[in-house]
Amino acid sequence: MKKKLINIVPALFCIGIIIAGCTKLDKNIYNQVPEDEFFKTPQQVTAAIAPAYNPLTNIPAGSVFTLNEVASDELIAPTRGNDWYDGGKWQALWNHAFKADIDDVDLSWGDISRGITKCNFTLNLLNTLKEKPANVDQINAEIKVLRAFYLFLFMDLYGNVPLVTDFQTDPSTVVTVPRKEVFAFIESELNTNVPLLEDKTSSNYGHFNKWGGYMLLGKLYLNAQVYTGTPQWAKAEAALDMVVKSGKYALQPNFLDNFIVNNEGSVENIFVVPFDNINIHGNSIELNTLNYNSISTYNLTGQPYNGFCAPTAFYRSFTDNDLRKKMWLTGQQFSSTGEVLIDPATSLNVIISPYVLQFSNPADSFKFAGARSVKYAPQPGTYGDTSNDGVIFRLADAYLMKAEAQLRAGTVTDALTLVNEVRTRAGVPAWTSRDFTLPNLLQERGREFAWEGWRRNDLIRFEVADGIKYFTGARVPGKPQDPDTHTFIYPIPAPQLISNPKLVQNPGY
Repeated sequence: MKKKLINIVPALFCIGIIIAGCTKLDKNIYNQVPEDEFFKTPQQVTAAIAPAYNPLTNIPAGSVFTLNEVASDELIAPTRGNDWYDGGKWQALWNHAFKADIDDVDLSWGDISRGITKCNFTLNLLNTLKEKPANVDQINAEIKVLRAFYLFLFMDLYGNVPLVTDFQTDPSTVVTVPRKEVFAFIESELNTNVPLLEDKTSSNYGHFNKWGGYMLLGKLYLNAQVYTGTPQWAKAEAALDMVVKSGKYALQPNFLDNFIVNNEGSVENIFVVPFDNINIHGNSIELNTLNYNSISTYNLTGQPYNGFCAPTAFYRSFTDNDLRKKMWLTGQQFSSTGEVLIDPATSLNVIISPYVLQFSNPADSFKFAGARSVKYAPQPGTYGDTSNDGVIFRLADAYLMKAEAQLRAGTVTDALTLVNEVRTRAGVPAWTSRDFTLPNLLQERGREFAWEGWRRNDLIRFEVADGIKYFTGARVPGKPQDPDTHTFIYPIPAPQLISNPKLVQNPGY
């Protein structure tokens, strides 16, 4: 069904530009279709809501990904000679020396804000039609759940954020709203609208269906203590139980098949962002992580950037018999035809080392430091913008989140069984009740969901709940312990404060 989405997105591209550029339209014309003739067919409905989904292409592999991963313990972008210095931003993110002028902090704010604005625009368009479609309630519900997802990311990253729910809102009135109020709004929206969403069908791939909605509700409740100060483990378990017991999804037998090129066939992925090398660009993780010389290994059409890699301690958390370890590239590298790769710039064999014990080093050998990710399988014949759909929610996450909620609430029933299903799929020994501890579960989440955009969220939740400095503690290479917990949220970007003086900067910045 991805092709169906692709065909209609370019036609709506002009609308996306208009929405991003203003808040009110003088004349309602949509791709030459008069307003009173829109939302009449399933194709028109899909086309009308497509712009609200477009900003998602910046979530799994863009600036939101950067903020969620580089500040965690599972991804580092070291400076190799003059490469990857970029004004010191990568070191600032790793060391939690967050600043309001870091470009990714502003880009993420903009990407999420555009998503919210486009949802508000679509809701305004739909609900001002003289003649509404028969399934107007279901369409409204889908867009509101999508908006709730954007708001969840917004609140998670920045804490107190604007809560704009009406496309006609005067920009001069926008202020920051306390995190608890944003949480309460998201909770209400999801509880009202998730039951109205469609079931899983072949036609709503890449859209929020009912089970994606319950996954989001589960994430919200699982992190309630972070957002409101009050844990809600039982509510988290109840929401996730809806997904686990739905029977709509199953663990994909081969873990890495969830991330292959053209991965629409996964029986595990619940909510994804569709990508396509020709029509829907945005997934370029391969360029950011692979060594320059990997162009020959994967028959790419351009040289990768030699940046993102796994910190040594994180890579070592995978045992040799863990099938998930295959997501990491280490050791001697070869061309696609089997020849030993030699770096032409240094005449050194291209041997990827798992050791990243410094953040910056000009030595030629440091160009090969750090295990590289091939979790999203590189696509031959491309230069970024691969056709691997970006995974947001999958069943394994429902299993481990439900298990965590049970363990924290002290109501363990099937939690250990769920965790062991994930571990068995990975080829590692099943846990006994003695192994089933919160620190072990955090490590297991790291191995299972590495580079899927959830690690910062996990570390903060576990630190808040358990009082152990999982996020703010010192890390190798060179990260000192944070002076306090203000780094749980990012600063409001400097350009946003300039454009709207009513926004209030977060504490500590």
